[in-house]
Amino acid sequence: MSTQTATAQHPINSPFAAASTAADVMAGVDLSGRTAVVTGGSSGLGLETTRALVAAGARVVVPARRPESARQALAGLGGDLCEIVPMDLTDLGSVRAAAERIRGSVDRLDLLMAVAGVMATPQRRVGPGWEYQLAANHFGHFALVGELYPLLRDAQGARVIVYSSGGHGISDFRWHDPHFRTGYDRWQAYGQAKTANVLFAVHLDALGRGDGVQAFALHPGSIITGLQRELTRREQVELGWVDQHGTVIGEGFKSPSQGAATGLWAATSPLLAGRGGLYLEDCEVARVTDEDGPMADGWVRSYAVDRASAARLWELSVAATGVGPIG
Repeated sequence: MSTQTATAQHPINSPFAAASTAADVMAGVDLSGRTAVVTGGSSGLGLETTRALVAAGARVVVPARRPESARQALAGLGGDLCEIVPMDLTDLGSVRAAAERIRGSVDRLDLLMAVAGVMATPQRRVGPGWEYQLAANHFGHFALVGELYPLLRDAQGARVIVYSSGGHGISDFRWHDPHFRTGYDRWQAYGQAKTANVLFAVHLDALGRGDGVQAFALHPGSIITGLQRELTRREQVELGWVDQHGTVIGEGFKSPSQGAATGLWAATSPLLAGRGGLYLEDCEVARVTDEDGPMADGWVRSYAVDRASAARLWELSVAATGVGPIG
């Protein structure tokens, strides 16, 4: 692993912590005149993020697979500051069409929040036979950032925030079989996709440094949202997340507002200026460890922040999606 990466992954005395909310992090933040794109911005953590950004004065573009549902969820946030664009992350044609529409409506992009994601889905294949979780969580966002990069560069100080998970500890990237041709495991697929999210941020930050574009990946914490829709109530009970009535009982679980806090901190904190390429948790920089431990305990696996692996995944992703040069 890169020594530089290992050295940078250490706490920086953030004034916020696991219990901090979106309101705590955004207190006093003025984003008037700024523009953000928030994938998944009409539900769960994305909705909390959109609300907080709009409240701070930002114009927010929300790409959504179900535009009508998104409009209903975002009703009342202010039509002048919130725009919905149709987009399906698993369809590169849809991603490119959404990016073209965004490029036609804004002249720069200050924030791109890659919040949308799926978890532990049954085996599905999309596009040219891609594994669904890798496509939805990584390839779609990779293509979107590539298409919108000129707008990020023009902002002169943009940040890209990629939602990963402590679940990245389940699996390194499966270089030998990323699309599970030899047998599918939904949790291994999830872990691989979340590792891809971190590696993406690491190399995007390296490429964007000369353009003032910073990138961060993060674990938002354990929160019950629509992300768990592929898991039955029984499965969630067995995992210790909820009781038989669906009440959240998991130790250390956060509210959606607390879950959105780390991403909003990553997007706005002056403490992170010049510190891109990091993995964050609980509104703080996580430490590196390869020891076994709880999924959400302030750590990141060394393989997820390895610069050589990040560059390798970038090349694989360019070949898969056709995204052009960046930086």
